[in-house]
Amino acid sequence: MNKLPRPIATVVGTILGSYYYHHRTIESLFYECGASGDPPEGNCENKITQWLLRESEERGPAVFLLLGKVLEEFMDADGTTRNLGRSKKEEQERVCNILGRYGLEYGLGGRIYGAGLSAPSKALDEMLAQRQVPEVEAEFDRAIHQVGSDPPAAVTAACAILEALCKVYIAEEGLELPKDQTVKPLWKVVSRHLGIAPTPQFEQDINKILSGLVSTVDGIACLRTHEGSAHGRSKRAYLIGARHARLAVHAAHTLTLFALETWDARNQPL
Repeated sequence: MNKLPRPIATVVGTILGSYYYHHRTIESLFYECGASGDPPEGNCENKITQWLLRESEERGPAVFLLLGKVLEEFMDADGTTRNLGRSKKEEQERVCNILGRYGLEYGLGGRIYGAGLSAPSKALDEMLAQRQVPEVEAEFDRAIHQVGSDPPAAVTAACAILEALCKVYIAEEGLELPKDQTVKPLWKVVSRHLGIAPTPQFEQDINKILSGLVSTVDGIACLRTHEGSAHGRSKRAYLIGARHARLAVHAAHTLTLFALETWDARNQPL
């Protein structure tokens, strides 16, 4: 989903406009959540609706990060609404229902979960290029959220994020893409250029860990090939469980953050 559907913006605007009620409160909320530009004109409900739609046009898929943060206090905190017609629980259910109509779901902590998890979005490529770690971690949160309901899809998502990281790094650093653009050869190029491939210049303990990273990438790639949702599953394949998918996602998360941190610190001693 590349844009925020208008009905979602309208329902959220109606509910939050009644909940927060004051223009200054709404404006402070949006700016704290990362919104930009001057606040739209109109009443509180229209301000929220139009601001979300404008951010959707400017941000594309990244608008769902903003939407989650805008909803977080209302959805997670106890309290009452100022709308005398419905309870807060009923209003929260309205939010869940309108999100569900478009295959989306609200998660604790201001996360918006949805479809299209098996391939990273353009917004993720931008986050990786800019090393926006909290947003990248949000992508892994989305993968973790799918572990219970669809473990193969979560594995596919974790591997796709790793592949996206490698391709962004190779493009940013002007390196040559390998002929085979699956995660294993991509990681080989990136790890060598970043200086995180095993090498005699490192202490034995460090080399053991770095060798483990290579094995981890290999394992995630093989699990995705054999059991992930991106490939046909063999007749003799074992049934992947949530614990296997969770292991793969957490391992990919560790690899990605280590690579991003090393990218930022590459001119400093290891």
